[in-house]
Amino acid sequence: MTWTETTNLKFCLLNAENLFLMFDETPGKDIVELKESLWQRLSASVYENKSLKKSQELAKALKEINADVIMLCEVGGFESLKNFNQLFMDDAYSPCLIEGNSERNIDVGFLIRKGLPFYFDLQSNKHRPINYLYPHERESLAHGYPIKSKITGGSHKFSRDVAELRIFKSDKENPSMVVLLAHLKSRLDPERIDPNGFERRRAELRTLLEIYNELEAVHPDLPILVAGDFNGNASSINTDEEFKDLYSLTQLKDVLEVAGLSAEQRATFYQVRNGSRADGRQIDFAFMSPHMQKLLKAQSTSVYRYKDEFGSEYPIPKNLDAKFNLPSDHYPLVFEIENLQLKK
Repeated sequence: MTWTETTNLKFCLLNAENLFLMFDETPGKDIVELKESLWQRLSASVYENKSLKKSQELAKALKEINADVIMLCEVGGFESLKNFNQLFMDDAYSPCLIEGNSERNIDVGFLIRKGLPFYFDLQSNKHRPINYLYPHERESLAHGYPIKSKITGGSHKFSRDVAELRIFKSDKENPSMVVLLAHLKSRLDPERIDPNGFERRRAELRTLLEIYNELEAVHPDLPILVAGDFNGNASSINTDEEFKDLYSLTQLKDVLEVAGLSAEQRATFYQVRNGSRADGRQIDFAFMSPHMQKLLKAQSTSVYRYKDEFGSEYPIPKNLDAKFNLPSDHYPLVFEIENLQLKK
């Protein structure tokens, strides 16, 4: 009889909302006792550090969730991730991040609990073309005019990255599991060249699916997770147009759908409207390949709601002040898998 090593893992996905934690000098543990005004003076960076209170509240939520693998969007580089782990997470995790293409310097990265029974390797897809040019660039080429020089290979690239985390026992080319973590193009269009960022986001989604399908072709039995902030409704119900390829080109399923959560329970983001009204939407997703869907632990899936000092959930934010006071404008998505086989 062949003995196969397996493990259970708990995952958390969160857009941490501008998690910048950069300091002019190496920070000591005592800085978390400072007042907010002094806290902000510790860095001369052009990026304002996340407030001390929000950093502490974010860590409190993540400690309560107690995930083995934390997948984060909107992290201000490796330095910020390392400082968050050391100052607020008791240095219990290994920070893992490769700087991407973001013009706002917000990256995707991981915190991986120390002492887990496997190794990991992180690869970047930030240099991969997404086979896309904006309409005015396509028109310029059609008329024989050059487009701006920073576009190489005739295409833009991911606005952030698709970080590829490989979990393996001895050979990273023969992984036991792969996580593709993305933060797709936002709906902002300050240059008025792509309304709501639709075309760019669709192109990034299609390239993300190409990466997934390439992985699945090489490793047909591999559990694969495709996760991140998709900046739109990528669920199977009333799917936004730019995400429909998810369902025509793959068998990926959102973990919240697999778990059978209601639409209300799936909300990871609330848009505050006039008249003290908030619309809840799911824009953060963890899509599982068919082989990973089989590993999902029943009733382990939820969207975590932030809590006050008494342990009671904060109400849904009905105004901008209430939303601003939360640790992040997104809510963590949490789930567990069981009996992941660790390949020798």
